[in-house]
Amino acid sequence: MSVISPSAFDLQAVQKLRKVAVLVVGMLLIGATFFTQSRDGVDGHWHEAVEWAGLAAIAVAIVGRAWCSLYIGGRKKTEIVDRGPYSLSRNPLYIFSFFGAFGIGAQTGQLTIAVLFVVVAWLIFRATVRKEETWLMGRFGDVYAAYTARTPRFWPRFSAWRDEDELTIRPAFFLLTLRDGLAFLIAIPLFEMVDLAQAEGWLRVLARLP
Repeated sequence: MSVISPSAFDLQAVQKLRKVAVLVVGMLLIGATFFTQSRDGVDGHWHEAVEWAGLAAIAVAIVGRAWCSLYIGGRKKTEIVDRGPYSLSRNPLYIFSFFGAFGIGAQTGQLTIAVLFVVVAWLIFRATVRKEETWLMGRFGDVYAAYTARTPRFWPRFSAWRDEDELTIRPAFFLLTLRDGLAFLIAIPLFEMVDLAQAEGWLRVLARLP
């Protein structure tokens, strides 16, 4: 690891823009789902199966993001973390966020919507990662270049696993990441209310999707 003094203005701006993009696009996608429904209705077996798959994905996202925060919490701006999940992928936190995106979309009972949520998340995070990489390359130079050469951007390389003998955990960052992950669970009551509104005829279903 290489440690330097933090100068995070540019990186913070990129991360803030990413959060705004996720919020705005997410709200638009959720609004669109008010008028779509699972192919076999809100009580069908397909609908229920997709919802349960989504719940499992949300659990993976929450646990996985918390795990990543044990390694990266508070360190991203000051050092190259290349152990634990960050030895497999340069962006494991985003990978687990893809699980979360799938889980949110799956609470509609529509696999099509779940996949769409993942695709949109991937597009947003890919653009974010490119800007972050520019910042990191300028900040860490050859150290970061060597890290990118041996570690994939997204898809994990499991044979590259390396770990620390000990970790210094920063509880505030762990709890913050855990709190953010638990926000995925809001999708469950939200889309249950949408299902109810559709069943009662308060929302008009314009399309039925697998």
